Amino acid sequence: MRHPASFPCSAMILAAGEGRRMRPLTRHTPKPLLRVGGKPLIVWQIDRLRAAGFNRLVINHAHLGQQLEDALGDGRHLGVSIAWSREPEPLETAGGIATALSRLDEGPFLVTNGDVFTDFDYGRLRPVLADMAVHPRHMAHLVLVDNPPHHPLGDFSLDDGRVSLPHAVDSHALTFSGIGCYHPELFAGIAPFHKAPLAPLLRNAMERGQVSGEHFGGRWEDVGTPQRLANLDKELQRAA
Repeated sequence: MRHPASFPCSAMILAAGEGRRMRPLTRHTPKPLLRVGGKPLIVWQIDRLRAAGFNRLVINHAHLGQQLEDALGDGRHLGVSIAWSREPEPLETAGGIATALSRLDEGPFLVTNGDVFTDFDYGRLRPVLADMAVHPRHMAHLVLVDNPPHHPLGDFSLDDGRVSLPHAVDSHALTFSGIGCYHPELFAGIAPFHKAPLAPLLRNAMERGQVSGEHFGGRWEDVGTPQRLANLDKELQRAA
């Protein structure tokens, strides 16, 4: 296996959502372009990806997507290369990824959200992607976080590096951060430009023991409401 640092890795940023919970702010501005601490949410993500060696990015869009392209262009001024995956309407997570596969590297790739704020070091996932490339039954790797107040029950259980569905009563369930590594084969049954959710694909892979994971205890925020956005902006402005 090649050293993880030399393994060719591409990343996808999901940016096609309508941001309904952020209205009225997102009526005329796509959520990833909302600004905190002096720059758009999505640029915070791009900066962290670039710092971790992910220089080739694919970004999907639908709602007000031309604004994203106008703001970010080909990514050159941000030190990255951006390819755009345009959706006529939001295709949900798996549908958006399946549609963008032709623009990503042939091997496993990283996916993250364009509308969260985190200090997660994406470089931690480069060895995971390298491992997935030589173990084709390793379909996914999920980054889980502590349950935020607005999602107290969590999503998945994590046991010895394996992710599974939580039991009926599981006080240890964690929340999926939206940060994940995926093998292209996970999306083999989804045609481009067809809507498809990610959860059923992950559940099936979990039942086959093909999903690994890790718990991240650092900063991660789903900036899902105008108030959370305003609070984060104030914090970052004070820190600056």
